[in-house]
Amino acid sequence: MPPVITSLLDTDLYKFTMWQAMLHRHPQTQAEYTFLCRNVPAYPLAELVPELNRELDALCALNFRPDELAYLRSLRFIRSDFVDFLRIFHFQRDFITARAAPDGRGLEVVASGPQVHVMAFEIFVLAIVNELYFRRFDAKAAIAEGRARLAAKIERLREFEKEPRRATPFEFFDFGVRRRFSGEWHREVLVTLKREVPQFFKGASDVLFARDLGLVPIGTMAHEYLQTFQTLGVRLRDFQRAALEAWVQEYRGDLGTALTDVVGMDAFLADFDMYFAKLFDGLRHDSGDPYVWGEKALAHYEKLRIDSRTKRLVFSDGLDFEKSFALYRHFADRAPCGFGIGTNLTNDMGLRTLHIVMKLTHANRQPVAKLSDSPGKLLCDDETFLAYLRQVFNVPA
Repeated sequence: MPPVITSLLDTDLYKFTMWQAMLHRHPQTQAEYTFLCRNVPAYPLAELVPELNRELDALCALNFRPDELAYLRSLRFIRSDFVDFLRIFHFQRDFITARAAPDGRGLEVVASGPQVHVMAFEIFVLAIVNELYFRRFDAKAAIAEGRARLAAKIERLREFEKEPRRATPFEFFDFGVRRRFSGEWHREVLVTLKREVPQFFKGASDVLFARDLGLVPIGTMAHEYLQTFQTLGVRLRDFQRAALEAWVQEYRGDLGTALTDVVGMDAFLADFDMYFAKLFDGLRHDSGDPYVWGEKALAHYEKLRIDSRTKRLVFSDGLDFEKSFALYRHFADRAPCGFGIGTNLTNDMGLRTLHIVMKLTHANRQPVAKLSDSPGKLLCDDETFLAYLRQVFNVPA
């Protein structure tokens, strides 16, 4: 059986955009990323360790091919020197370890080393673990169920099209690389959506499939980018401003959607002043009540006397189509909206999915934390730093 990952483009676009920014500005940063499963799987993930290690060996043998580099070079926000770096890049096997957890059931995966050499492991590890895990189930039955559910989604989109038009169009994107049933199924989903509902389906985060299928690659920044700035020598209270400023200087108007929930929406908006609000095209929601979040965003733009119809609200937290439709009806007359749908597109097979992440836990030998607007998404193993971060940003425990 071929390896799960056969191309280094088979990952989220925001891995490349964050990678470039860190290579240009903080290439000396050391980082550690840790795997976590947030729910109880159907069988112990420790059973995957031998297969996972073989997959990591195969991943570390890959290089970017000339056609892949040419595609990256064609993206206007990717710099030529970053492509030159990728030309000689390959993953170092000694920077990542995978083993059974001490309880004999869980899975421990840690990537540790120079951030520009380990940050790209995340999506590949998650996609590999998912695909290995779901190989233990009846693939034929799962694919049949997945196709039936995908057909129902397409029919629902066609029904939704008959609703009264709003001031801005309904648009959704695929954000499902990390939790997909398999790479083959992921491709089939995107091919089907592009063929059947191109009026709604506007892009994909997966760079390989975006290239191969002629889709717009979608993505800007993730939590790890902002979290890293907690350790880069700026005053902790100023880390969000420093991260946003570095992004503006790197991309000069491109990739203008800012992530808001590293220390919560209220603390983010306190830093998102007129300068940033005018420079960034919009905001991305990834935790907490999306209606509360959206109303806070619109009120902030109104306070700054910025027309919210010139900005964009992107929702990406555990979406399905019904949630997306409801949010669209609520906000679309006041601001353009986009919906990044992940698991519900690429792993809706009638099987219980894994809630797995691989998050930045330390940078420059210091802990980092995310004070998400959803308590279950908090990730930090250093209670002292967590308490300090809460105090600095006045976030209640």
